[in-house]
Order: sequence, then C-alpha cells, then structure tokens
Amino acid sequence: MNKPNIFKREINYVLLLLPALLIYCTFFIYPTLKTAVYSFTNWSDVHPVVVKYVGLNNYIALFKDSLYLTGISNTLIYAVLAMLGQNLLAIPLAVFLNKKLKTKNLLRAAFFLPAVFSVLVIGFLWNFMYSPSDFGLINQLVVALGFERINFLGDPRLALYSVIIASVWQWVGYTMVIYLANLQSISTDYYEAAKIDRANGWQLFRYITLPLLLPAITFNTVMGMINGMKVFDIVYALTGGGPGYSTETIVSLMIKKGLSEGFYSYGAAFGIVFVILVGFITFLHFTLIKMWERR
Repeated sequence: MNKPNIFKREINYVLLLLPALLIYCTFFIYPTLKTAVYSFTNWSDVHPVVVKYVGLNNYIALFKDSLYLTGISNTLIYAVLAMLGQNLLAIPLAVFLNKKLKTKNLLRAAFFLPAVFSVLVIGFLWNFMYSPSDFGLINQLVVALGFERINFLGDPRLALYSVIIASVWQWVGYTMVIYLANLQSISTDYYEAAKIDRANGWQLFRYITLPLLLPAITFNTVMGMINGMKVFDIVYALTGGGPGYSTETIVSLMIKKGLSEGFYSYGAAFGIVFVILVGFITFLHFTLIKMWERR
C-alpha cells in the first residue's frame, strides 16, 4: 500500500527538478561535451568545413605555449590573492558592523554599494584613479607625499596586483554581507557564557566567532576561488591583458585564441583544461576546509 505513495512522492520531486536539470544539461553538459570533441580536431578559420581529428595535438601545443603557462600563473595568483584579500578584510569588517552602531546601516550600504555596479564600470573607475596623468587621484596623493608618479597599469610588475586591488575593493562588501548573515545567526548565549569565564575580545573571536563562521568561510572562499579562476571582465576593463602579457588570464587567452584569432579547436582545448583545473582546485579547496574542520 505504501509503494504507490512513495513512487508518487518521488515522481513529484523528479518533476520539480526536471526543468533545472534540462537547463543544466542544455547549457553546460552538452556544450562541455561538444567542446571536448572539438578540442581533438583542427577546426579553425583555416579549416572551417573540412574538420579532421588530430588527437592530442592541441593539448601538446597548449602546454608548450609559454603564453598559456603565463595565463595559468596569472590566473592562480589573481584567484588566490583576490580570495584572501576579500575574506581577510570582510571578516573583521563584518564583526565591526555587527556591533550596535548608530550608523551601521549606512556603513553596510556604503561598503556593499560597489558590488551593485557592473565590473566594467568599476574597471573604468579604477583606470581613472590609477592614471599617471594629472587627474589620476592616487598619483595626486603620491606626488603630494613627495614621491614620483607610479604607472600602476603600465608597469608589468604592478599591473596584475593593481587589478587585484580593484577587484577586492569591489567585492569585499558582498563578502562582508555573507559573513554578517552568518554572524546574526550565532546565539548571544555563547558570548555571555564566555564572558562569565572572563574571556577577552580576542578569545571570543578565536574560539566562538571564527569556528561558527565556518559555513560562510567555506562559501566565500570556494566561490572566491571559482570566480577568480573565471576572471576576465575586470582585466579587460583595466589592462586588456597588457602591458605585454602580464595580466593575461586563462579566459582572456581562451577568448583571444579561440574566437578573435579563429583557432576554435585550440580554444576548445583551452576550455577543457580550464574546466579540469577549476574542478581540481575546488576539490582541493574543499579537502583543505574539511581538514580544518576536523582539527
């Protein structure tokens, strides 16, 4: 008697999930499989119709390409530093703005506001601020302090880190909001009990706040790494990949090689390696977090 009811209940769940599953398969699984197939061919503007199987040639050429290795290096540096910067600033900011302040709502809105704007708008804004010309805000301060102007986006040694600073400035408020939501779910009973035992502010943070923030830390760090690996728009708005190739990322190179220059199969190989790399880094990240939880 119970089997039909169980079957009916399971069918309802399947029907609810089916639209999302169809969208996921249509816009992710199918394109990924198709990209994997094309990555083993010679499809390009030179061979637009007669497409031949070339085996691993695209992948071999990929890992012999020093430009691609530069893109991987830049992407990893960007993803790690941007993720760390956002979280290391957002946690103390969230703790501070979780206190009883008269202006806390105004301050929360002010810090969150940059996340509302388009990344391209933020990029153009920071391009203006970084400018070595007379109207560049940061260089005006540098000159006022008695130092020489700094070419933030024109110096290959500084360009990538300048892009990271702009990205952290935009997204630290968004990350802060996630931590605030988690902080507000923590019962005050823990803090009151600890204060009875004469715990100081650092001990409250170290032994109560930080461990109970772990769900938000997991979400923010994982999403920060994934978004950092996919970075393109802020790089495009600030440097376009230059000077030289000092700020090229995997995605920017994939677009240039695969679309702009017409090497579609080579770009497809870029894409497959990128998917594998993001999956591996995400798995590694979750593993490290699980190890931290067990401590």
